Amino acid sequence: MRYVLSNLGQGLRRNTSMHLAVILTLFVSLTMVGTALMVRSQAEKTVDQWGSELQITVYLCRADDSNARCLGEVSNEEKRAIGQVLDDSAQVDSWELESKAEAFEKVKELYSDDADRFEGENAVLTEDDMPESIWVTLKSPDQFEAVTSAVAGLDGVSSVRDQRQTINPLLKIMSGMQVGSLAIAVALIIAALLLVANTIRLTAFARRKEIGIMRLVGASGAYIALPFLLEVLVTTLVAVGLAVGTLAGFMFFGVQRVFSQYLGFIPWIGWEDWAFASIVVAILGPVLSLVPTLLLTSKYLKV
Repeated sequence: MRYVLSNLGQGLRRNTSMHLAVILTLFVSLTMVGTALMVRSQAEKTVDQWGSELQITVYLCRADDSNARCLGEVSNEEKRAIGQVLDDSAQVDSWELESKAEAFEKVKELYSDDADRFEGENAVLTEDDMPESIWVTLKSPDQFEAVTSAVAGLDGVSSVRDQRQTINPLLKIMSGMQVGSLAIAVALIIAALLLVANTIRLTAFARRKEIGIMRLVGASGAYIALPFLLEVLVTTLVAVGLAVGTLAGFMFFGVQRVFSQYLGFIPWIGWEDWAFASIVVAILGPVLSLVPTLLLTSKYLKV
């Protein structure tokens, strides 16, 4: 064990600049992977809140609806008639009625930091202010016009919203960020692996006499390769720690302190999404570095 730790320390000191390069490259690449995962979680939360491109929302009449066609609160008979039209439509995959209470809970969850605004006599919004709505999932996004025209003129319908008008631009931005992050991560991971390979090759060359002597005295291949594996493990753990810390900083200062304050209408990701991304990064980092290292040590050390 003394030999292993001694060689580990010597290796880290001898190749400090190379190890720093590996750490920085892995750090950035793992941060990009974590960012892509958090962006994906953000997209899923956005879809849960506003629907997907396959959905349209049918808002039903309220008692004080601004639509002149609405003569009062939608009746149960009108809701049944609307549901029957949707059931008979070949373009509709499924539909779900959202009550006033469910809609109000969504709003309170979205503005959870200002929950007091929705309570008491001076509440800015109450459950009665919310419209009932029907979330319609289409079989194809190209069929929204047929469904819209079928329900828009029905009694009890206040308006119909195509979710693509709201969500598509945002989802395209998120998709671009996710693809870009993963592309950068892949390129940097390849660069990191090349740096690891070069580090092992140079270290093996510098220790060639020592390795030869150890072979002669019967040292096992695993014993000779262990210091190299530990060097890579140490650099990887440092990179993982930096990546996880950076993602936590982005979560705290970016999402919670900035985005959620100025873009409160968007349901932002939480710490559970950061934890998931961090776990993936913590697993992915060692796997991507140690597995290639095992193969490279067999090649360069001939063990």
